[in-house]
Amino acid sequence: MNTELNALEINHTWSLTTLPPGKTAIGCRWVYKIKHNSDGSIERYKARLVAKGYTQQEGIDYHDTFSPVAKLVTVRCLLANASIKGWHLHQFDVQNAFLHGDLDEEVFMQKPPGYSKGSPAQIDQLQEFFTTKFKIKSLGSLKYFLGLEVAQSESGIYLCQRKYALDILADAGSLGVKPSKLPMEQNLKLSKNSGQPLSDPSVYRRLVGRLLYLTVTRPDLSYAVQTLSQFMSSPTSDHLQATYKVLRYIKAAPGQGIFFPAHSSLTLRAYCDSDWASCPDSRRSISGYCMFLGDSLISWRSKKQSIVSRSSAKAEYRAMANTSCEITWLSFLFRDLKISVPTPMDLYCDYQAAIHIAVNPVFHERTKHIELDCHLVREKIQAGLIRTHYVRTTSQLADIFTKALPTSVFHGHLSKLGVANIYSPTCGGILRDTQS
Repeated sequence: MNTELNALEINHTWSLTTLPPGKTAIGCRWVYKIKHNSDGSIERYKARLVAKGYTQQEGIDYHDTFSPVAKLVTVRCLLANASIKGWHLHQFDVQNAFLHGDLDEEVFMQKPPGYSKGSPAQIDQLQEFFTTKFKIKSLGSLKYFLGLEVAQSESGIYLCQRKYALDILADAGSLGVKPSKLPMEQNLKLSKNSGQPLSDPSVYRRLVGRLLYLTVTRPDLSYAVQTLSQFMSSPTSDHLQATYKVLRYIKAAPGQGIFFPAHSSLTLRAYCDSDWASCPDSRRSISGYCMFLGDSLISWRSKKQSIVSRSSAKAEYRAMANTSCEITWLSFLFRDLKISVPTPMDLYCDYQAAIHIAVNPVFHERTKHIELDCHLVREKIQAGLIRTHYVRTTSQLADIFTKALPTSVFHGHLSKLGVANIYSPTCGGILRDTQS
């Protein structure tokens, strides 16, 4: 608490004053959290002072409220770039959460518990809540942050969530279950009406919610978790059993993650695919893509398309459009990070009709059923941002994000995606730490 109060004082977060007539001071409270290391040991105790926002009035005490955070794709891009360029990773921690920004509204808050400094006589207002001046604590070499475990060696950087995965298994009582080779059976078709409704849906929602965060370093779980997340409103016994199947797969390799090799090039390539009309309830298609910076997997997604596609070509073209949007965003990110990536960037698709539509304007009159927003693929090609290529279905790495695959195909794709388990004896054990 004293550390947080000192940081707030140094940043000039508030000014003490007497409460003017007609004004009401909002309350505040302390929020406590125990920060853990990757091995589960306690790193430190942290306290954060928060205002009781439910006592504020919109338009008077506040307007738009949001918490800016970095996308995990950005984190993976930075780590992949650091691995390729051989950078050493060092971690810093901001002593308090208030980094920057100006508070335009006049807000009065009660003094926090434990704050004993006296009030001056003059009337003042709260001038700064966010600031660019803050105190930093060095945490040494980057090894653990946001639940992500980082191991670096001369060969590259490995990223996983082993502790988080074991915590999920422990909370679900699945540490002793029999491991599974697949997160989801190949021919399993879940629908909203399959099985009996759960008496306590919160168990399912909490479990799937935790699995969603595990996909940050586990692309092998993306399709299964995306499928399970479709039933959050009314989960059934069949949906819960499918979730337990995912836990059995995690049990087989809780330390599995992604590897960013050091010896690679700074080129971007992407794969996109779709599974046409695969949803039994809505007949919507599933889109999937994955993107590599050199040989490092930095971005992937499995998502149900927003509308029904009348043909497989349309479904594939929508997948290309979604992938093009992500490539466009990454191009701006690389520019901001001063990472020089050559263009055009390669986009691989296993459906030749979709590629022909993208590069040949003659097909326009025959494909009016494709909405105009899908034609942004053609615009990106003409602008020189992307270049489309055909890839055989057997080499389509994005296939793993659109459907459940057989065991041999599934694990073959994982090795090509850079998914590995450094805790496995076949990988030689833990990476040697070059920074210790």
